[in-house]
Amino acid sequence: MKTTKIKIRNLFGISETELDGKSIEITGTNGVGKTSVIDAVRYALTNSSNRDYILKKGENEGEILIETDTGLYINRKKRSGQADYKSVKENWKEINSPESFLQKLFTPLQIDPVAFTQMTKNEQNRVILDLIEFDWDLNWIKEKFGEIPENVNYEQNILQVLSDIQSEKGDYFQRRQNINRDMRNKLAFIEDLAKDIPENYDADYWENYDLSGAYKKLAEINAENGKITRAKTFLDGYNGKMRGIEAEKEIAISREEKAINDERTSLLSGIERMKAEIRASEEKLGGLETKLADKKALIESRFSESVAKLDADTRIANEYASKTVADTTELEDEINEADAMKSHISDYRRIVQLRSETDELKKQSDSLTAKIELARTLPGEILQTATIPVEGLTVKDGIPLINGLPVSNLSEGEQLDLCVDVALSKPNSLQIILIDGAEKLSDENRKRLYEKCAGKGLQFIAARTTNDNEMEIKYLC
Repeated sequence: MKTTKIKIRNLFGISETELDGKSIEITGTNGVGKTSVIDAVRYALTNSSNRDYILKKGENEGEILIETDTGLYINRKKRSGQADYKSVKENWKEINSPESFLQKLFTPLQIDPVAFTQMTKNEQNRVILDLIEFDWDLNWIKEKFGEIPENVNYEQNILQVLSDIQSEKGDYFQRRQNINRDMRNKLAFIEDLAKDIPENYDADYWENYDLSGAYKKLAEINAENGKITRAKTFLDGYNGKMRGIEAEKEIAISREEKAINDERTSLLSGIERMKAEIRASEEKLGGLETKLADKKALIESRFSESVAKLDADTRIANEYASKTVADTTELEDEINEADAMKSHISDYRRIVQLRSETDELKKQSDSLTAKIELARTLPGEILQTATIPVEGLTVKDGIPLINGLPVSNLSEGEQLDLCVDVALSKPNSLQIILIDGAEKLSDENRKRLYEKCAGKGLQFIAARTTNDNEMEIKYLC
């Protein structure tokens, strides 16, 4: 699509001028109005201008009309006292959504290629990536990632969006780093807790182990064993105890006999002295045998009681002495082990919980890794179906490459060639390039750009600052 007519009236510094489809270079010193033609065409296509005043001073209405060889008609009017006017027609039929329609007719590289050569690397990359046509929206993002990733500028083109999603500064990467750090901390804690826990530790068994019951059982066995031991000891001392009892009897009898003998001697020796008391003494003497018998009977009774008690104790002792002392070694070992094992339950449960939390973190980390990898692989899939406007354009890690080289690595001349290639890439686009500030290019690159445009049949309108006080329009083809 090429312009066949460009008519400008009362816009910027232009009173009235008309161009056909030929390429021109407008020269002159600053302020003579050479860039007004370019500004007017940009205004017609974009409805914007970086100038404060669009209308020519003193006028109430300005207009630009562009006609093409395909029947496209663009008419835009700037008015001071009423709403601006625009009409975009194709084959005399009014176009709906004219601004959106016009945006599809050109690229930023066409309307200011010189500015493109002076952009920063990031700005150039953004412009090139914006050229790649791929139909996407936030629903497409949500379908691919299951959500709308945060901290991403969705006003960018899809390849830059995906580059931001998988970036090390992106939300997914940062979240995965935090999760992985948390996992490492938990695993280190698990390792520290586990070093004191025996291998194949059965927490459920030891948690349910009746340690109190085991202690009670051990106490009962120990009590029984004590009875058995005491019985054996008791029986071992039976004869000695019997001798002791008999000795106590004989000593008691001997003591009483001695006392009686002493008393008899005392009484007999006093008979002579106490004649008056002979009768009483003789009566008392006669009762001494009875008294002795009573004493002996009491001693015998006590002896019989002691023997009976000893026999009773002996029978009980015989019951236990015949038994074998129970070996509590195994039970004691079991109790000691249970004591030790129960002390690990809390740490073990904590380990189980930490492992569960770590497994969940691993799932989250793997999910984020999958999304990062998806953001890295999607550009390749997109480029297989997207419309690539320039031959040799590829994208790696979000960076556009031209024949394998970053755009910033291209020479100024190669970057200008790229602008021409982009202008020619769409068969239905407007085949025109606006070159403002052509004096900023080297003579070689300016000549190369003009010749390439002419060779490709591409119309251009160039403005170049010179020392001439009068504006001159030179038709180049």
